[in-house]
Parts: sequence; structure tokens; C-alpha cells
Amino acid sequence: MTSPLVFFLFLQAFTDGITNKLIGCYVGGSMQDVVLVRVYGNKTELFVDREFEVKSFRVLQAHRCAPRLYCTFNNGLCYEYLQGVALEPEHIRSPANFRHIARQMAKYHAIHAHNGWVPQSDLWLKMSKFFSLVPTHFEDPEKDQRLNSEVPSAACLRDEMIWLQQNLSKLGSPVVLCHNDLLCKNIIYNQQEGNVKFIDYEYAGYNYQAFDIGNHFNEFAGLNEVDYTLYPGRELQLQWLRAYLEAYKEYKSQGTQVSNTEVEVLYVQVNRFALASHFFWGLWALIQAQYSTIDFDFLGYAVLRFSQYFKMKPEVTSLLLPE
Repeated sequence: MTSPLVFFLFLQAFTDGITNKLIGCYVGGSMQDVVLVRVYGNKTELFVDREFEVKSFRVLQAHRCAPRLYCTFNNGLCYEYLQGVALEPEHIRSPANFRHIARQMAKYHAIHAHNGWVPQSDLWLKMSKFFSLVPTHFEDPEKDQRLNSEVPSAACLRDEMIWLQQNLSKLGSPVVLCHNDLLCKNIIYNQQEGNVKFIDYEYAGYNYQAFDIGNHFNEFAGLNEVDYTLYPGRELQLQWLRAYLEAYKEYKSQGTQVSNTEVEVLYVQVNRFALASHFFWGLWALIQAQYSTIDFDFLGYAVLRFSQYFKMKPEVTSLLLPE
């Protein structure tokens, strides 16, 4: 009589996310063949289109930009683990890494919409939805006091949202398939293969090219200990944007020659759209402060994003597109 095979299933929780809970499942002592299970955070269906997330996941997988999606279930999904390490803010500044990141983002942005459809950005629609979900008060007295004293009023936020749409929509930034949440922990570097891959596509969708890049530049500041002095300066940005445009044109079969004017135009667009990124995630954080069960100071994070928005606004609105 042969002895039955015995498998030991190991589980490892990943704690970097502040929206969902992520668990790695693997057999044996090493994490070689790992399956990731992501369980959606409480009430995230209010501001994340889970059906579109799965569609984006499959489109990106078809273009070899995403891991394999094994299955979905009512409150989560299961997918392939990408070998590598999640980058830190200090890593994404180095030329060796930022050129990989710029190229991978360009690959996303160059993916064609199906059947000749001309995509439209849903940024303003999402922002309006977020605004409608922002809490007007908290039951916790301390949180409620912070909301009233540290967060801009609803009237102020409404005015800024209208201003953003009126001013950014006319900058001429192309609408492309964007990741929309390219923080450091969503960038996986594989040293053996010498490349980067992006993970977590719940905010992926058609959006302004400049938003995706500006949003990534904002993430140079980090998440747990936010430091906006780390926002990339002009010279670093120009190098990054040139590397991006060279790759984007290559993927679009438009050659690789990039003019200084093209880089300058994108520079202005990106820094203007970085404002929209701060505003978007500020609204998001206020909603999370109301519903999330994850241990994170979402209200404090909202205050940081709105503060940086108003600090950055005069400087970036003075930037002019080249003639």
C-alpha cells in the first residue's frame, strides 16, 4: 500500500496595500509557485468598477503586461505572482530604473482600443462620483473636528473640481489606457530579467496620458512617510519624459525621434495633471476614512493631498505650453 502524498499549504499576508487584503498561497517551503488572492476592501465597490478592473486585467494580460488571472469571485480575484521586488521611492529615481518604468508605461499607453473605438477619459465622471460619496461628518468626534478644521469645505472642493476640468481638458493630452495608480509598491522589479512589471489594475482605464505620468511623479513622495520634496525636479522629469516618448513612439510605429518641443509640451501637461492626481486621491482618501477597516490614517492622507494640491497650484498653472 503506497503512502498518500501530503501537501502543506502555506499562506503569507502582504501588508503594503491600503485598499484590499492580499494573501499569497504556496506549497512547500519556498515561494516559487505562488498564487495571490486579493480580497476587496470594505465598500470599495462604491468607487471601484470591479467588472472593468477584470476587463482591463485581461486586456493587459493579452498584451503581456499583466500576470495570468486564474479566477474571480464575488469579493476578490486570484492571479499569478510576479517574481521580483516592489520598488521603494529611492529606487524609482535612478536612471536605470526610471527608464524601465517609462518604457513599461509607454507600452500600456500604446495599446490600441478595440474596433477602432475612440476612447474618452472617465476622469471627471469618476471625480464627480467620488465627490458625491465624500462624508459630510464622522461619528468619531475627533475625526469630525479634523474634517471641519483641516479639510477644504465641500463648496471649495466643488469649485476646484470644476476649475480642474475646465483648465486641464483643453491641454490636448491624448486619452490612452492608463494604470492610474502607479505608486512604488505597484512596480515589481525582476533583477534576473532586468525589467519591471506593474501590478494592481483596479483603477486602470482610459484616461489622459499626462494624468498617469503626473500621478506617478507624485508617488515619488512615498506613501507611509510622505515627503513631497522628493517630487522630481525639472531635469529628472525631462530625462524621464524623453525616455517615455521615445518608447511610446516606437510602440506606436512612429519612429523614435523626439523633439525638445514634444518633451516640453508633455512636461507642462504632466505637471498640470499632477494637480488632478492630488485632488482625485484626496477625495478617495476621505471616502476610505469613512468605510475602510484597514489600519491607516486616511483622513490625514487626504489632508496631505489637498495641502499639496493648493501648494502646487500657483507654480504649475504658471507653466505655459510652447508656441
